[in-house]
Amino acid sequence: MRNEHPVKQTIKHKQAKKAKAGRGQKLHWWQLSLIGIGSVIGAGFFLGTGLSIERAGPSVLILYVIAGIIGIIVFSALAEMSVHDKESGSFRKYAKQAFGHSFGFMSGWMYWVSGILIMGSEITALALFTQFWFPNFPLWILMAVYAAAGFGINLLGVSNFGKIESLFAIVKISTLVAFVTFGGLLLFGVLPQETAVSDTTFTTWFPNGFMGSWTAMIFVLFSFGGIAIVGLMATELENREETPKAGGIMVILLTILYGISLFFVIKIVPWNMISEDESPFVTALSSFNIPYVSTLFNVILITAAFSTMVGALFSITKVLVSLANDGDAPKGLAVFNSRGVAIKSLAVNAIAVTVAIIVSYVLPNKVYEYLTTAAGIMLILNWAMILGSQIKNRPEYTIEKEKTHFIMIGYPYTSYLGIALIALTIIGAFFQGSERIGVLISFGMTLFIFIGYYVMKLFKEHRFKEDKLQEE
Repeated sequence: MRNEHPVKQTIKHKQAKKAKAGRGQKLHWWQLSLIGIGSVIGAGFFLGTGLSIERAGPSVLILYVIAGIIGIIVFSALAEMSVHDKESGSFRKYAKQAFGHSFGFMSGWMYWVSGILIMGSEITALALFTQFWFPNFPLWILMAVYAAAGFGINLLGVSNFGKIESLFAIVKISTLVAFVTFGGLLLFGVLPQETAVSDTTFTTWFPNGFMGSWTAMIFVLFSFGGIAIVGLMATELENREETPKAGGIMVILLTILYGISLFFVIKIVPWNMISEDESPFVTALSSFNIPYVSTLFNVILITAAFSTMVGALFSITKVLVSLANDGDAPKGLAVFNSRGVAIKSLAVNAIAVTVAIIVSYVLPNKVYEYLTTAAGIMLILNWAMILGSQIKNRPEYTIEKEKTHFIMIGYPYTSYLGIALIALTIIGAFFQGSERIGVLISFGMTLFIFIGYYVMKLFKEHRFKEDKLQEE
């Protein structure tokens, strides 16, 4: 083998040094909390909560508390493993350690497929929201612009991505805080009530019975779907041991924001006036003469959808790099540029998102809804895998408790409780036709990925044997 020219060696050394420096720009814990919030609060919360309220009535508030508890349990398990194991790769690495290579493969590709489908739906939604102002503008051009902007932000590197995503999070938090403030002033008589604040809203907490609330739980849990990004980005923290603080504050803040804002929605307007056809926030505000409320809310929706899309892209790129490092994807996808960006992984994601967008065009709306529901359920199935991994991995480092800065409270009962609540949520989805199809599709896709691991394994073994024969 020929030696490389000294000049080429110097160039490669400098490129590697720059890439390492690019990846070395670390985040503060509060930035990671904001990134998590920015990635989790999507247009689905502002638009889709109407369906949950329509089914569950006021008990939707109880469901959000339960979902928050599940989120805290899941993240506590993830944080414990992340603090103990400094290796990057997050949850899929822990699944591999706990249950073998096949589960690490399955966990990573489940997350990646979910992220691609979610990105496709968010980009489509962004284009549709923008057509509110430009109804005659071609949808595909708007989609291309938003997709390019999302990929452009990810090309800036971790530090700049963190700053931009934190800004989006502040916009979303400010929106919900402003709504809560408005509701509070209205409720306590500081503002004139142009429409009566409902006094009878909470007389019946379960207007559609237990079954109505049970079937709504799946959509409530979707509102917390992106919390794993904090685990994925734990390696980007200045102090890895602050992961529990970043994630814990994120989940608690999300639960409070969701719960209080929806409390005021239901307090301002009776729950039975809310439907899935209109955002509950718009329904609540429509009785008041607020100028430009439609335009303002459209800006909020675009901000929410765009930041969720950008966060999803960052997450799936991290997962794809992790898969490549483990030999579960082409090795070239783990190569970084001088900014610490995995360009080839981003390029693969760009192609995959383009395919997802085309699929959303070709398939009937209802079928694509089934796919996006399946994507959300696969994220939740990954939560169950995180909890299972924590239960299995915990004995390996219990003896190092005094050296570990975070230990999950209530182990193993909290982990089993989380798995049970997730299982009950998915079972509840079976009682509604559209969600049932989404659940079955998610199971089918998970099985397909699991089988894909063994196909890949057989292919690698066959290629290894052929290479060995050629050497002989």
